[in-house]
Amino acid sequence: MSNKNSVLDKENSSQIVEEKNEILEENTISTKEKTEESLTSSFVPVKKSRNDIMSIFTLLVAIFIAVLLVIFSIFTIYNTFNTNIISGISIKGIDVSGLSASDAKYQLDTYLNTKLPEEIKLKHGDFETTISLSQMDISFDTKSATNSAQQIGREGNIFENNLEVLSIMFGKVNIEPNVAFNKELLTKNLEDISTQLPDAVVQSSYYIEDDELIVTAGKEGNVVDINATIGAIKSSISDFSALNTPIEIVVKTKQPDEINVEQIYNEVRKEPIDAYYTKEPFEIYPSENGIDFKISLEEAKAMIVSEKKEEYSIPLNIIRPNVTTNMIGTEAFPDLLSTFSTRYAASNKNRTTNLILAANKINGTVLMPGETFSYNKVVGARTISAGYKEAPIYVQGRVEDGLGGGICQITSTLYNAVIYANLEITQRTNHQFVPSYVTASRDATVVYGAIDFQFKNNRNYPIKLVCSVSGGIANFQIFGMKQEDDCEVQISSYETGRTATAIYSEAYKILKRAGQVIDKQLLSKDTYKRH
Repeated sequence: MSNKNSVLDKENSSQIVEEKNEILEENTISTKEKTEESLTSSFVPVKKSRNDIMSIFTLLVAIFIAVLLVIFSIFTIYNTFNTNIISGISIKGIDVSGLSASDAKYQLDTYLNTKLPEEIKLKHGDFETTISLSQMDISFDTKSATNSAQQIGREGNIFENNLEVLSIMFGKVNIEPNVAFNKELLTKNLEDISTQLPDAVVQSSYYIEDDELIVTAGKEGNVVDINATIGAIKSSISDFSALNTPIEIVVKTKQPDEINVEQIYNEVRKEPIDAYYTKEPFEIYPSENGIDFKISLEEAKAMIVSEKKEEYSIPLNIIRPNVTTNMIGTEAFPDLLSTFSTRYAASNKNRTTNLILAANKINGTVLMPGETFSYNKVVGARTISAGYKEAPIYVQGRVEDGLGGGICQITSTLYNAVIYANLEITQRTNHQFVPSYVTASRDATVVYGAIDFQFKNNRNYPIKLVCSVSGGIANFQIFGMKQEDDCEVQISSYETGRTATAIYSEAYKILKRAGQVIDKQLLSKDTYKRH
């Protein structure tokens, strides 16, 4: 029995072990399946979280772009309707941000007017002169500068404009205004200064003295380089710090023109012509001397080429007409068109002699309609052989004795008579100093070979110049025939300013008819040195 029970116990034990193993195996499989199920279920929530993030990111980007578009639109609308200068703009170092063009111009003009002097100094060696900025209309072109500033950020499309506005807000821009000036006035002023240079070029010239043709040779010298000097003036004005020192005049060396004997011959050679006039219609035909070289043209050329001299004398054949213009009498010049006188010190014998010599050369000169009078051509060179004496003249700002001193009083007296006759002035230069015999802007200076005084008979009839120097009075009278369109002429001259070194003045010709002003014409704007 015990063996049987033992066998049964073993079988039962074996069976129990197998059941336990089966249970363990089932539990293991169940645990594995649960673990796999758990892992599988854990992947589902991870995939769902990434989609949500992408959606949120897309939404944020869309909002950001929308905000940018709104800002861009507002920025564009503001820049489109805002006409003031954008932020970050300066002109000549003055911040004009947010100002209108007119306000910016006013602010700039006010500032620059305190910086610019009334005049600037020019120099060449020891020679010095001045230029008035106002008389030459020299200033900063603030109008163009402010208009340019206003256009910044408004000339491209909306994207370009906005980008430019943003870049300037952080980068800043400074505009340098151009220097504006009256080129015609400044050029004329520099041309006048060129003739006053102590080493100025002197051109050859000629005149007839009795029965000789006197040809004076030119001399090498300097002339003002107009464009270069204007550039130096503009540069100096742009740089405020340079205005306290004189500006160096830029000059260039120039050779005088060669003496053209053939041209001179063609200009002076002519047959004699008798003077006459007709009454209906009234017309004067003036006399002319016949002139020819006493030597051949080839001999005259050879004389100039072979002999290097300052002055050449070519003998002439002067053939007098049978009837001269002066012989016609007052019937040919019935009306006194103008007269003007100046006073001189008769006690100065040398100066008086010079005045008389110059006046006698001019006295009786007849100008046909359209003909131009040249003071230097008519009076000729002021030489010892012509009888001129030493008398005070201005030389580089100093009073010195010079040959022919004083004859500019004859020029100035004639100048005023010409204005009163309403004739056309074609060439006139003022003195360095205001002379004693006329007021500022009523004078005219001459330098033989360099500075001339010229005017044109712009009337319908011939005119005759009558000049006298006697008893301390130099007088000019201009005779002719009155016309229906003649006007009463007045001269208005006055100082426009003074500095420590200069006097500025202007002169105007006022035309009246029946007591009413019909025209006012600028004669000149002049600068004089102070004594």
